Amino acid sequence: MFFSFVRSMIRQIALLALGVATLVPVALVSPAVAANPLVHPLVSDWQFLSSSATPPSQTACNAVGRRCFNPTAMHNSYNYATLLAAGNEGQGKTIAIVDSFGSSTIRNDLSVFNTAFGLPHMCGETPAVNCSSTTPRFNVLEVQGSPPPNPPPPNNGTGLENHNLWDLEVSLDVEWAHATAPLANIVLVTTPTAETLGAQGFQQMMNAEQYVIDHHLADVISQSFGAGEGSFHNGLAALNNLRQSFVDAQANHVTVLASSGDGGTTNPYKEPVKNPAVIPYPSVGWPASDPLVTAVGGTYLCTNAETGASVDSASPPAACQSNPGVREVGWIDSGGGYSILFPRPTFQNALPPGSTYVGSSAGAPGPNTNMRGVPDIAYQASSRTGVLVYMTEPATTTSGTGCGGANPCSTGWYVVGGTSSGSPQWAGLIALADQIAGHDLGYINPALYTIANNPAKYANDYFDVTVGNNQTSTIPGYSASKGWDAVTGLGSPNVANLIPDLIAAAS
Repeated sequence: MFFSFVRSMIRQIALLALGVATLVPVALVSPAVAANPLVHPLVSDWQFLSSSATPPSQTACNAVGRRCFNPTAMHNSYNYATLLAAGNEGQGKTIAIVDSFGSSTIRNDLSVFNTAFGLPHMCGETPAVNCSSTTPRFNVLEVQGSPPPNPPPPNNGTGLENHNLWDLEVSLDVEWAHATAPLANIVLVTTPTAETLGAQGFQQMMNAEQYVIDHHLADVISQSFGAGEGSFHNGLAALNNLRQSFVDAQANHVTVLASSGDGGTTNPYKEPVKNPAVIPYPSVGWPASDPLVTAVGGTYLCTNAETGASVDSASPPAACQSNPGVREVGWIDSGGGYSILFPRPTFQNALPPGSTYVGSSAGAPGPNTNMRGVPDIAYQASSRTGVLVYMTEPATTTSGTGCGGANPCSTGWYVVGGTSSGSPQWAGLIALADQIAGHDLGYINPALYTIANNPAKYANDYFDVTVGNNQTSTIPGYSASKGWDAVTGLGSPNVANLIPDLIAAAS
């Protein structure tokens, strides 16, 4: 995800925040510094496990302090295996996934992933797939032309532009959108823009989404990227030049989702620089903060990683072991908080009992008024309780021997985390809902909150996450609570229960 940071990047930001009074003078943290916000992939944490085509065992995952989820376990954990078994697999619907650069190996990687887990192969995956009218289709759309030579250069020398990270993001997004809605079509929408172009990178991504909407190419859009609101030099005026695609998505009944970010409440002003200035108050990122977007926060998923059928408090990680009997814990890096640009939307005026909606960011510029809260909902995010992803994009031949600066560069199976894991999976869930409804639900935010404000439906349709905190530096974070909170929003979905109510509320 463009918005999430590589784990080492978060550590750098945290260290800067610890010394913000001396390292970041007032003149340096003014909005003028951030004329060119940089988009970041939000796949923030991963562990390479195996170069075999066979998925690693749970024992291998536990040996590195993690549990690894396969599609079956995820289907059961969020209660939608019965929907799939009944023939509701998103057929006839299309998910658009927007990522920079793309991946030269994604078709083969998707094929290996599908074979490993017994998922339907997709037309466009490899020439060996027998395409028919019922075969889900995988296409790559390069609206602005082909990306740089594959694979692209690993970075620009600062270590903050690891382009191979986009390859892992692409594999995560495509494989897990497909694992969630196995018969939905997928369009991977790529842009050739390097992060060094800053604001231009955002414009190209939004232009690509506008093309998808204008040409009716998708029913759901997943965004695994973002930048801190404070990094936009002209604030809301800058975003108004970018967000027309969201306005048009709402008018055309296209659902738009975005990962909430992987820095907790800590975000930088501008990259790439070797010493990025930190936004000195609890902050959120755009596009997740946009009221026309459904923001997806993150959790540690403490269910059984092989079956998903029960809570497992014995296996790693510590976040699960230290909370016996708890199925999900708010992920420490889950992006969340309050916008400095968008007022509190009407759909957030009424919240479930126990909600901890503050409505303004302490220390943020501007008046102390109620503002848009992030995220709206949640899903598994930590790589400590991550999903299995297959990727074979290598390092560049010009970057030296071995990894040569490309990170990640190993080929094979990874366990991957980041709120970018939740956005494509939620996109798959909405594709299921659209297919079951027989029409596109489109803008779902008001419906999500309407359901949550009915106590019986809230208890039945959501898993309310009440444990966890998203403070990653000296910048204050927020704690999970009953009802809505600025770590996990309304909570994660009990899908088989939520979808009928979502269809009714959104119709």
